Amino acid sequence: MAFCVAVIGKDNAPMYLTTSDMEQELDLQYHVHAALDVVEEKCLIGKGAPESKELYLGLLYSTENHTIYGFVTNSRVKFIVVIDSSNVALRENEVRAIFRNLHILYTDAVCNPFYIPGESLTSKKFDRAVQKLMSGNA
Repeated sequence: MAFCVAVIGKDNAPMYLTTSDMEQELDLQYHVHAALDVVEEKCLIGKGAPESKELYLGLLYSTENHTIYGFVTNSRVKFIVVIDSSNVALRENEVRAIFRNLHILYTDAVCNPFYIPGESLTSKKFDRAVQKLMSGNA
């Protein structure tokens, strides 16, 4: 289902990044970092308007092989998901569900009393849950 999941901190430093295809890891990381420009642009547009409650940014951009979606938390942490563009059966509400589950997993990981805010996410439980989410079993 998903090729790549990234959690990016509020200072645009990667906190967590995993790919399902190690051969394309560098290319997928490039797509994630390119998507950050679109995320920042969409967040700046929202600043002029009254406080927006919408965290889901939707489709950020699309390439021949991948579609890239974004989500921003209230604390400005960004989630980027790269999905195979040949997967036409995936609907918008399913992508929203992926981000909702990812946000819950992230919240559980950072609520760990041993987690230092701003550090990369090294929790094995978080990693296993994200891998399960990427395979479509969550």
